[in-house]
Amino acid sequence: MNTVELLLDEETERQVRRVWEHLAARGEPSQRHHGHPTNRPHLTLASVGSLTPAAQEELRGRLGALDCPAVLDGLVRFSGRTHVLAWRVRRVPELLAVHATVHEVLLAAGCAPDHPLLLPETWQPHITLGRSRRPAWNAPDDRLLPPGLHEPVHGRFVTARVYDSLTRTVTSLPPG
Repeated sequence: MNTVELLLDEETERQVRRVWEHLAARGEPSQRHHGHPTNRPHLTLASVGSLTPAAQEELRGRLGALDCPAVLDGLVRFSGRTHVLAWRVRRVPELLAVHATVHEVLLAAGCAPDHPLLLPETWQPHITLGRSRRPAWNAPDDRLLPPGLHEPVHGRFVTARVYDSLTRTVTSLPPG
């Protein structure tokens, strides 16, 4: 599986990592404990079984000069096989346009997106803060965020990458 992801500017990434540290210090599940070298705050746009070289080149061309608002606003919890605590990302028009572009590129290249929750009509943009196999994060939201991060955080998505879950590697999508 390959995912197309957006990465944050340095300051906004630092704020997300600050939340990871805060959760870990509270004894809560946190992405801070995920030790793989590719682990960093990101926003997943799409998931496909495999990404053709042509699709990757087209994504590089379309996402290479990325500069999109990233507004992190409030916590959201997802449950299922895995429980997730995440920072909600506002669905601003620029972000929705980037998301739609990625899906158009993938469909045009014959790389059908395969995760129903990442499709434009169902997508809930978020930055994962922690994952757990059991229910977690029973504290109120204001205790799960460190002091000073209770208001929306305004940053930018500045680059994109492709994550390959089979090889556990990333490919940056800088300008072509």
